[in-house]
Amino acid sequence: MFEAIIDTLTTYGWNLVEKTGEHMYISLAAILLGVIVAIPAGILLTRIPKIADRIISFVGILQTVPSLAILAFLMPFLGVGVLPAIIALFIYSVLPILRNTYTGVMEVDHSLKEAGRGMGMSNWETVKKIELPLALPVIMSGIRFATVYLIGWATLAAFIGGGGLGDLIFDGLNLYQPELIILGTIPATLLALLANGLLSKIEKKLTPVAMRGETA
Repeated sequence: MFEAIIDTLTTYGWNLVEKTGEHMYISLAAILLGVIVAIPAGILLTRIPKIADRIISFVGILQTVPSLAILAFLMPFLGVGVLPAIIALFIYSVLPILRNTYTGVMEVDHSLKEAGRGMGMSNWETVKKIELPLALPVIMSGIRFATVYLIGWATLAAFIGGGGLGDLIFDGLNLYQPELIILGTIPATLLALLANGLLSKIEKKLTPVAMRGETA
């Protein structure tokens, strides 16, 4: 088996590099979209807490839909390729970032917010200078969670011609070549572990020193 893997790696080496690049692009694009949409939405929900739980619950329901079903649903509207794959992954990225942004901002000490307003800060200045900086560790935790899962789910992009390491896995399944499956699975796993480690360090850096002992 080991010799077969080496032979497969020799044969598909450049293809592996290409598919890894595609995988990273799909995952990164989806998570960036999630950040751009979910963080402002989470902050907005803190201003309307009466309906926040309902909206977060609705987004949570969307996440219970199997990823292949989402991909199949998007195909008639967006066709096949990278775009529907990114949008499907984006949908799955929204909940953890949205929920953590809402939770992080809501957990900021109310007296600090009042102090900011007492100093003449506008609502936007309070968010920018007080709420968002203090909520960043919690928000970063949501981004890390979403990123790790998206890297795994991105293998399904191959189902609709979106490319990525899933191509190697699906080829291995279709051709009955376990070596190809391993060749696609190991880099995807390593990417997820690398992303988790890197984002964990960023999350720790963003956590105030006094709170690091509590979150360790």
